[in-house]
Amino acid sequence: MHLYLHVPFCKQACHYCDFHFSTNLRGKRQLVEAMAHEIDLRHTYLPKAPLETIYFGGGTPSLLTEAELAHLFEAIHRHFTVAAAAEITLEANPDDLADPTHLAMLRRYVNRLSIGIQTFDEETLRWMNRAHNATEAEICVQRARDAGFDNLSIDLIYGISERTWATDLAKALALNVPHLSAYNLTIEPDTAFGRWAANGKLTPVDENLSAIQFTELDAALNNAGYVHYEISNFARPGHLARHNTAYWQRKPYLGVGPSAHSYNGHSRQYNVPNNALYSKALKDNQIPADYEELTRADQVNEYLLTGLRTSWGCQISELDALLGKSFLIEQQRELAKLVETGWLQTTDNVLLLTETGKLFADRVASDLFVE
Repeated sequence: MHLYLHVPFCKQACHYCDFHFSTNLRGKRQLVEAMAHEIDLRHTYLPKAPLETIYFGGGTPSLLTEAELAHLFEAIHRHFTVAAAAEITLEANPDDLADPTHLAMLRRYVNRLSIGIQTFDEETLRWMNRAHNATEAEICVQRARDAGFDNLSIDLIYGISERTWATDLAKALALNVPHLSAYNLTIEPDTAFGRWAANGKLTPVDENLSAIQFTELDAALNNAGYVHYEISNFARPGHLARHNTAYWQRKPYLGVGPSAHSYNGHSRQYNVPNNALYSKALKDNQIPADYEELTRADQVNEYLLTGLRTSWGCQISELDALLGKSFLIEQQRELAKLVETGWLQTTDNVLLLTETGKLFADRVASDLFVE
């Protein structure tokens, strides 16, 4: 079983980010209490089995104090058994890893850090309105290692410019972390970048540049011994992100906190993306969430959307079971087109993206969606 906790607080708003967060930290303790109460109310959502992974996302969970982390773990341990070898991840910004005392505190609660470096270039960090600087980007990994973290992941963003990518990639490889995630810069409407683009103040992302840099990333990390196991994720053998892998393999998980999602195999739940409404509802012993019962088509389409992004692809037998009939027959025409285009291949009862197809993963999935 798997648990996600969304901590919706940041020091400042990154210009590209459209996740739910607040830069007003005054309500942090109150919201943590509401999250702990949600665990009290919703722990039966998951089958009675040990938690294999716990993931603190955000927002910026590295802003949590020890008292706040302890409060959340008290609620977790009240209702769940945590497996001895559980992966417990916390997302962190480099500037929050400067204090050895804070790092030592985090290490007492979590055993894996996912560090949002994004770029090592000072000018680009300021352009994105990141809270850390280039020096902190370069030294945060060693600081984490000094604190006892050996299970580390870093995030990069590509598609920004030709000027910075080669250096960013070289510096990331030099850190020799066991896991790396890389995401194409995306301009979302409800962000500073989105508003700038709408007003003509920001040039749209160059898709050709993004494709070139993704190909360079793939080649460099493969040559360095990383496994490219999901479109945006690379790992040393034995260091795949177990929590995210559970999402891609459609395992049940409980999401706690404002905007968090949950999945139990046949339905989804979506918590309200509003801190005040979330806290008020929990104070009244209510769960502020919308529910969606998944149809056969929903489950097939979700499996296509997530499974095709991975190195293990989609099992045709699983698609048949979800759909209730032969997927190959149902989507024969679209499958033939995608194979002919060179974006998709079938092998040993599995649908897999080709190397070229990785550049069009979402389009391939949507072309195969059923109604």
